[in-house]
Amino acid sequence: MVVVTRRHVLKAGAGAGALIAAGSATPWTWSPAGSVPGHGTGADPKLAWDPVPDDLVADVYRRGDVAKVNAALRAWTRNDQPLPAGLSGDLRDFVEQARRLPSWADRGKLADAVTFNQKRGTYLGALYGFASGMMSAVIPNEARTVYYSHGGAAMKDRISKTAKLGYDIGSLNAYAPSGEMAVTCVKTRLIHSAVRHLLPRSGHWASVSGQTKPITQADMMVTWHSLPTTVMRMLRRWKVPLNPAESGGFLHSWQVAGHMLGIDDQYIPATWDSAETQAAQVLDPILAATPEGVKIADMLLDLGMQLDLTLLSRGVLGALTRFMLGDRIANDLRIPREPVWDPLLNAAWGPYVLVREGVLQAGMPKEAYWTFDEMLRQFVLLYVSELRMPISIELPSGNNPHYK
Repeated sequence: MVVVTRRHVLKAGAGAGALIAAGSATPWTWSPAGSVPGHGTGADPKLAWDPVPDDLVADVYRRGDVAKVNAALRAWTRNDQPLPAGLSGDLRDFVEQARRLPSWADRGKLADAVTFNQKRGTYLGALYGFASGMMSAVIPNEARTVYYSHGGAAMKDRISKTAKLGYDIGSLNAYAPSGEMAVTCVKTRLIHSAVRHLLPRSGHWASVSGQTKPITQADMMVTWHSLPTTVMRMLRRWKVPLNPAESGGFLHSWQVAGHMLGIDDQYIPATWDSAETQAAQVLDPILAATPEGVKIADMLLDLGMQLDLTLLSRGVLGALTRFMLGDRIANDLRIPREPVWDPLLNAAWGPYVLVREGVLQAGMPKEAYWTFDEMLRQFVLLYVSELRMPISIELPSGNNPHYK
């Protein structure tokens, strides 16, 4: 029997895609009164990006300094670590500023987030992987951005790097001096700027995207909702008992992450209710499959090939996707129905969660309980297998070479 340690569970928050996502076709009406600062301009986030790092990173490419910057940042891994030599003055100044926690970050709430992750880490592996992760395939802008950028040509490498974000935010010392979350956020933010610089040069992306430049503020917020908002929706749907302070801490850890990834504070929801209101506007209406998303989903369904193909086969992962995201999305992604796993998940997952949480003392066959428990354990192992340390998050050299 494999013992799943807390470290493994924290690593399981890995299938989360980095915050690259889709915009909405509907007008922006969400009020900044519901944001973390409680005020803002109300400007449409579909028309905003991240101008300061965008300009700096574009200069890096124009100077031909990509390899130099990657080499300099490769050794920078801890939140409290001094920046290495080799960065230009303007880029160094930006990174020094961007690595700082926002003034509104609350250490007490971040401690509550640690408790939340410790208690719910096993669920988070499945949720980040096949709710949030597979949802990325039906967020049109995200699917196109991923597919035609460098990540589309090296999906396992991309998964390992986005896995690091899930691991770091769930670690005990995520935002502490000894942690790595601030560094991971800043590096990811720079990668987003790199994609904004490179992807408009792809004729394939330009012909299908409907955007002049990818990864808008709206895009990042849509992906944000595919992570904490979607996780919270699922836990509530499964009737997992939640401590209000701990779930509030989980939200706060993602609010801080959003800020450090370059999202303007006026778009970051202040409460779960505000998050639901915003998600209903920007996430729910736009979920749809694209040719690129169908191909990405097909790749994701093969993630379990190196592990137990009985419990993490394409069929099982497809059934889990259908169970979490619904028939419409599964059908759009061309995921076939599973005659055994579809009804088993629909009938037995709810009782399994209640038994696991101690709410229900009996009521399901022990064989079914073992099967679900083993499936969650395999999810942990799956995402641990993608975290081959050390993982270096670096500026890409170009777009997907198969779609020049």
